[in-house]
Amino acid sequence: MKEKRAIKTAAGGILCAGLYLAGLALHGWQPSVLLRLLALLAFSAIAFRRRRLTVWIVWGMLAGLELGTDAPQAALQAKVFSDIFLRLIQVIVAPLILGTLITGIAGHGEIRSVGRMGLKSLVYFEVLTTVALVLGLLAINLSKAGEGLSSLPMPRQMEGQVRVEVRAGFSQTEPAALSWQQFLLRAFPENIAKSIAEDQILQVAVFALMFGLALGRLKEEQRTPLLRVAESLTQTMFAFTNLVMYYAPIGVGAALAYTVAHAGLGVMANLVKLVATLYLALAAFVLLAMLPAALLARVPLREFLAAVAEPATIAFATSTSEAALPSAMEAMEAFGVPRRMVAFVIPTGYSFNLAGSALYLAIAAVFVAQAGGMHLDWKQQLFMLGVLMLMSKGVAGVPRAVLVVLLATSSVFHLPQEPIFLILGIDAIMDMGRTAVNVAGNCLASAVVARWEGEFRAESAEGEGLAVQPG
Repeated sequence: MKEKRAIKTAAGGILCAGLYLAGLALHGWQPSVLLRLLALLAFSAIAFRRRRLTVWIVWGMLAGLELGTDAPQAALQAKVFSDIFLRLIQVIVAPLILGTLITGIAGHGEIRSVGRMGLKSLVYFEVLTTVALVLGLLAINLSKAGEGLSSLPMPRQMEGQVRVEVRAGFSQTEPAALSWQQFLLRAFPENIAKSIAEDQILQVAVFALMFGLALGRLKEEQRTPLLRVAESLTQTMFAFTNLVMYYAPIGVGAALAYTVAHAGLGVMANLVKLVATLYLALAAFVLLAMLPAALLARVPLREFLAAVAEPATIAFATSTSEAALPSAMEAMEAFGVPRRMVAFVIPTGYSFNLAGSALYLAIAAVFVAQAGGMHLDWKQQLFMLGVLMLMSKGVAGVPRAVLVVLLATSSVFHLPQEPIFLILGIDAIMDMGRTAVNVAGNCLASAVVARWEGEFRAESAEGEGLAVQPG
């Protein structure tokens, strides 16, 4: 353990020294190049020992920084490797959105059977998710973390189209502005196969929403076969995503090398600013949304914090909501929430209560637009809220699945997709915070709904009244 720590410290110190010398425009001074290469070799030793994807993605970022700094011509040629990664991700988006939405909606057909509790849960989920989205938009619009990546303040007008070209090399072609009637019409599919082939993700999402609602109306024995197909498709696409992510270190490294070759090392300042924006926004969400909800429901805060500490820590450490599910359910039942409510609210929240992920997606989507030199007015951003709320259902528990949602959103709003790879490089850092908020939010939801139903054992949680609940 001490040896690993020493290697990490040495690698970090050597890398910082090398980048500092490069920042002083000493590109021709060989010791700076040598220092960075030594840092890469030291970090390679860590990566081979750990054999974790996150570590290799960080290694890819460092290699991309080195390539873009000292071999810009080679970095320009390496863009093809990031384009390959983009294509591999794009092929996943439509099937995964289709499967997750159908499974998330039709798979919770029991919501009708639980009646008032199910309705209250859904209302609570959607209100908190909306607040998270709004806070995310406010945070990124205030910090403007992506604006430094663009050299052109406004897109250049072309006949019938707008082409966005920026210093960092990001480019995207988008249709000219549509009327609201045309935009609304284009949200509805006329042929689902055509929508998938043309990458019309919003149409795919609308179809999946209606299909899931229709499937949920059938009797259990009628909907089970199709639901199993949708679940199998979803699990297969998650496995497909995991395979593609093995290529992520190369794709991320190539994208960052290409960006640094165009924009310089200043891109790293934008990424640090993005991470700071996310964590400040998450803190604001906890204070401005979760805390008032707990106070209004009269949830004992000190006891709740003690109960949620373990599952939130597991979520933060593993960056996976699913890993914290057993601990969260056990903790909330011990806290005083009836078992039947815990068994319904927390698993359902994994599809519908995505506060941390929703906040992150709002920040990341606007960051991508800012990096592409695109200005989204308040109407477009409000519409983006609805799209993100729809497309994010069912993916909170899967690592890096938000990348798929982000790419789907960029397709709907014609955002440049290359900046998403820069975000992927630091996604592990941001994933820890948003996943912990997801888990804590679902735990709080179970307590709030139990209080609304009059079944929350506040006396037991506070150590007053009966010490043992009647069975």
